[in-house]
Amino acid sequence: MFEKQDLVSIANMAMPFGKYQGSPLINLPEEYLLWFAKKGWPEGKLGGLLQLTLEIKINGLESVIEPLKK
Repeated sequence: MFEKQDLVSIANMAMPFGKYQGSPLINLPEEYLLWFAKKGWPEGKLGGLLQLTLEIKINGLESVIEPLKK
């Protein structure tokens, strides 16, 4: 289960490390998220947000996130 704040976080939180450091989570390529799905999600809140981001992208729901961007 996720909270409304999780969607706001996906829209505005920057990836804290790696190739896409600084990019909002919603802007991460689906291929990058699928790589995490295979290799293992980061621990804690970030891992959960990345999993939710992948689900949003797989289901074509990015338009739900757009109005939440700051």
